[in-house]
This record gives sequence, structure tokens and C-alpha cells, in this order.
Amino acid sequence: MKTFKRSQLLTWLTTLSLLLTLTSGILVTDKAKAASSNRSGDGDNAISSKISKDLPRNGSDGGVVKVILQLSRKPSGQLNALLNRNGVHIRAHFQTFNFYSVELPASVVGELASFDEVVYVSLDRDTQSFGHVSLTTGADAVRQQTTTSLVGGTTTTTLDGTGIGIAVLDSGIYNSHKSFEGQNYLTRVTYSKDFTGQGFNNDDYGHGSHVASIAAGNGAVSNGSYLGIAPNANLINLRVLNSQGAGTSSAVLGALDWVMTNRAAYNIRVVNMSLGAAAIDSYKNDPLCKAVRRLVDAGVVVVAAAGNNGTNDSGQKVYGQIHSPGNEPSAITVGATNTFGTDARNDDGVASYSSRGPTRSYWTDTTGTKHYDNVIKPEIVAPGNKIVAAEARNNLLVSQNPALDAGVSSTDARKMMYLSGTSMAAPVVAGAATLMLQANPKLTPNMVKALLMYSAQPLAGFNTFEQGAGQVNIEGAVRLAKLVRTDLTATTLVGAPLLTTLTAPSPQTTIAGQSFSWARGLILSKTYVSGSSLITKYQKIYGLGVLLGDGVIVGDGVLLGDGVIVGDGVIVGDMKMLSAGVIVGDNIMISAGVIVGDGTVFCSVGVIVGDGVIVGDGVIVGDGVIVGDGVIVGDVVIAQSAMVNGDASWMPIVVDSGVDYAGY
Repeated sequence: MKTFKRSQLLTWLTTLSLLLTLTSGILVTDKAKAASSNRSGDGDNAISSKISKDLPRNGSDGGVVKVILQLSRKPSGQLNALLNRNGVHIRAHFQTFNFYSVELPASVVGELASFDEVVYVSLDRDTQSFGHVSLTTGADAVRQQTTTSLVGGTTTTTLDGTGIGIAVLDSGIYNSHKSFEGQNYLTRVTYSKDFTGQGFNNDDYGHGSHVASIAAGNGAVSNGSYLGIAPNANLINLRVLNSQGAGTSSAVLGALDWVMTNRAAYNIRVVNMSLGAAAIDSYKNDPLCKAVRRLVDAGVVVVAAAGNNGTNDSGQKVYGQIHSPGNEPSAITVGATNTFGTDARNDDGVASYSSRGPTRSYWTDTTGTKHYDNVIKPEIVAPGNKIVAAEARNNLLVSQNPALDAGVSSTDARKMMYLSGTSMAAPVVAGAATLMLQANPKLTPNMVKALLMYSAQPLAGFNTFEQGAGQVNIEGAVRLAKLVRTDLTATTLVGAPLLTTLTAPSPQTTIAGQSFSWARGLILSKTYVSGSSLITKYQKIYGLGVLLGDGVIVGDGVLLGDGVIVGDGVIVGDMKMLSAGVIVGDNIMISAGVIVGDGTVFCSVGVIVGDGVIVGDGVIVGDGVIVGDGVIVGDVVIAQSAMVNGDASWMPIVVDSGVDYAGY
């Protein structure tokens, strides 16, 4: 019954979106025509009304322009004569629409518009897709890196994940898809292994291919419109979800074990886990969490999806539904944002379905009392709503929900599909970590996590349990990564310089023309810390074998652990964990978009330390109420709550030309 309702809902929403798109297109066109008809131009108003506002009418500057010419019928003999005149060049004819791309002197524009069959002449404007993750997350902004040295001069390199392996634990990868080709036309899926027992590595379900191409799709389809974050990284396909998108903890453990053994051979620096099991056992006991901790301690960044249980059946917010291994403190746990199909980040918000913290896994003492972990999660959020990425051939998700096909191509190896969920947000962060490690291979997993949080953009109106430090900002994270010293060791003293420069970088980023401030703080276990010392001074919690939360224990508003409290929250202590200049917070905040913890108090840190129920936004979450029973599910994607609560963003689709793009 649920499948039937979901299918009905998707069909209804698709129809509605098409209707709204067509309707809004009519309104926009009508307004444009009205504006044109009232515009006073040079010469006849009727001619002027057929020329776009940003196109010169008389070409007094004598330059050459590229225009799109729209005709109502075949061109007359006189118009053909103009189009064949010296200095006028037809660049393309779009026969279905009867449009032409024409290059001509600006002085001819007015004459061109005077023909009766000419409907409109407009500038051939530069275009880009709206809301795509490589642009909106800042990955495009760091793609080309320029370095200058006294000896070698200036060199330009491409930051694209080259040489780094991303292990994707999922439903398999359709490695014949164009998105996974390397620059030598060979697949970048360098290894595949099945852990489900089904005996094949392909992606019958359709989830894993989509996830992999968000992290590392090459943009070959649709002229780079759906470029992944690290488009030349190698992919290690570890199939742990079967053809129905389900699996077992043992399958995941088998894959993590394989990574631990083979990480050096394939240079696996990042693991993506867009999946989850019920987070019942404390992370101290959960086998998935412990396996993740082993990998992180060995230097591998592990990215986990937070889960899609942010609302109940009535559409109300719920807290404490982070999945395992997302409840593991050493993992980077990622929630999902909705960009609403725009490049601008000022309208972004946390998707309603994105699971909120704190973690409610627990351990039970000898008296039978439950002790909840209460770790603040997620650490960060990233775009995850209605993402267009690779579609596996004949996959189950599209077979059951045809509306998920994005209509980009009819060729199997070039098809793209929509999916939504924290599963889609996680590989954005996995790709970001890959770029950071390419920029600075010496980064530890804790450094990667810290820099991602410090440079994140806090989203106004969303509390820490929803967004962590904020929305991922790859430009800022890579900028910081390049500045971190490469000679840091286990013996480096806390408070030593962290960067190769004495001047801290400006804590602002501009993406798609919009500037925003960084979070300038970190989520640490049950609290947060802030201050520029987090990036100017080395902290022991950035090393291997420790957690970012070590030494910062919060209970009833009192700071304990390795430090001595001096003044208003500055830990100096025995200099094991945090340096002076780090401010420790005592409240969980709703961010006002400036820094972590800057805004209205959501609740006291002490509220989540106890073992009682969680109270937030008027919703009481019962202790130990968990969805599922130890079965790992693909952290999918098309949950009804996600659609019903208006989190769908309708992005314009770029139809594939069939010609591979290689211009990233």
C-alpha cells in the first residue's frame, strides 16, 4: 500500500510541477512582451519591441554580437539575403523550434528585427544550470588552482580528486555509465566487490550509481551540467546493499574490513556510507561505529548519511533519529539541505526529512538504567534535495517510479535520474573531503572535519541539532586545507602554529555572486567551541587516534576533562587538547547566519546530557524509539514526508547532446 501511495504522490507532483512550470513560463513570457511593447527604442517601436533589452539596437560601437533569432515561419528571400551577407554567420539552426544562432555586426540588429517573420532577437547569453552541487557548494570555485614559486614560476593545476580513491559502500555502481569514465576513456571504478552474496557488482537497485556520481561524476553528460564534486577521483565499488536496497551489518562490516586491509593499495582516503542501521547500541558498542573508528584512526575519512527520519507520519519535527554509523563521533555525519533549485545560498534550508540529533543510542548499566550517548549530530549539512546524477541501467527505483528519470537522455550509459535524501548530501561532503586531501594530503580525518565545520555557512532559523555547524562550503574548506602545515606530527605541541601563514584567512566566501560568513566554530560531542585559534593554533584533537570531543566534557554546565577553566570558557589546562583562545559554548543555538552559536537559545547543553526524554520545538521523543530493527536500508530518497512538506525543488533539466563534455 505504501508503494502505491508513494507512486501516486510522485505522479501527482510531477504533473503539478509540469503544470506550474508551463504556467509560470506563460506568465513570464507575457510580462516580457508587455515590457517590450512599452519600451521606447531607436526607430519604430514595433521593431524595438522585438529586440531584447540587453542587446544593442543600432550598434553604434561597431562590434559583433551573437544572437538567438526566433522565426514564425521560413525566412523570406530578403531575410535569407541578410543572413548570407558578408560579416553575418549562421552558427546553428534549431529546427524543432525554428530558431537560429547568428553572429553579426551589432549595427544589423535593428534591420534583422524589422522582418515580419522575425518574432524576437535576443543576446546569446552565457547560461548555467540552476542549483547544481558543483557550483552551489563551491567546488567549481576551487577547480583551477594557481601556485607561484620563486623557482618554478606560476603553475596551474586542476583540483578534481586525481589519484585519490573513494570507497562507496552502497548498492553497486553501473560502471559503464559515461559519468565514471576517466580522461583516458577507461572506467575510474578501479575495484568492485560484492558483499551481499548475490554474486555480482552491478547496480540493480540504482542508489549506488547515483551516489557515486555525486561524489565523482565527470560531467560528460549534458555539457557538464551534472558535474560531480571530485570528477577524476577513483571509485572503489563495495556492494553492500542488494537488488532491493537492503543489506546486513555483516555485509557492511565485511566491506569496512576490506577497506582497512586494502586502503593503501587503492589510496582510499575517503569512505562514503549513504546507508544506515538502527542506532540502538551506544557508539561505544555498535560494531559499525567501532569499525568506522578504526578506519578514522588509521587516517581514512568516513562520511555517513544522517538519515531521513526528520519528521513523523504527521509531518512534525522529531529529534534523536540519527542512524548508525552516523552516531559514531569520529564519522562526518551529513544532513540534507534544500536549495530550491537556485544557485543563491540565502534561500537554502534544512530539508524537513533530514534526521536531527542528538544521537539516542545507549548503553545499559547493571541496574538496567539506560545511558544515552547524546552526541550532537549532524556535523554539517549539504544539498540533497532532488539531485540529478547517474542512473543505473534498468534499476529498480526508476522501474517502480518512472518519474525519477530526469529525461536527460535515452541512451542507457547517459541517463540521469532524480533522488533526494541525506544519501545524496553525504557524497557531496565525501567529494569535498577528496578535494581537500588532494590539496593537502597530510590532513588527518579530524582536520578535514574541523575545516569543513569552521568554514561552513550557518543557515538562519535552524538549530544545531538540525544543521550542525552549517552548510558545506568547499571553497572555504579547500582554502584552509592549502594553508595547513604539512609537518605536523604527534609530538607537535598544542598551540603551535597550524597554518603556513601568520595571517588568518578572511572568514568569508562568495559563491554564485553571494557572500556569506563562515561558522568559525566546531561541534564537539555535546557542545561547541569557537574562536580563530581553532585554525591558527594546533589542537591535539586534530591528531590521529583521538576524537574532536576529547577533553571537552560537558555536564550541568561544568567543563571537565583535560583542561582547567579560566575566565569565560577558555581552556588552557595542561595543554593536551585545546589551546588558549578557544571559547566553549554552554547553549545549543538557533543560528542567525553569522557564527556557530550566534542566535536565539534553543536549549541548554545540560538538557541533552541527562538520560531523560528530549524536548525540542514542542515535540517529545520517547527514549529508545527507533525505526527499523537492525536492517540496513539505502538512505532513500523519496520519502513521502519529504515531498508533502514542500521540500521538492524543480530544477531545469539540460538535455544531453550525446557529445562528451571534458571541460571541467
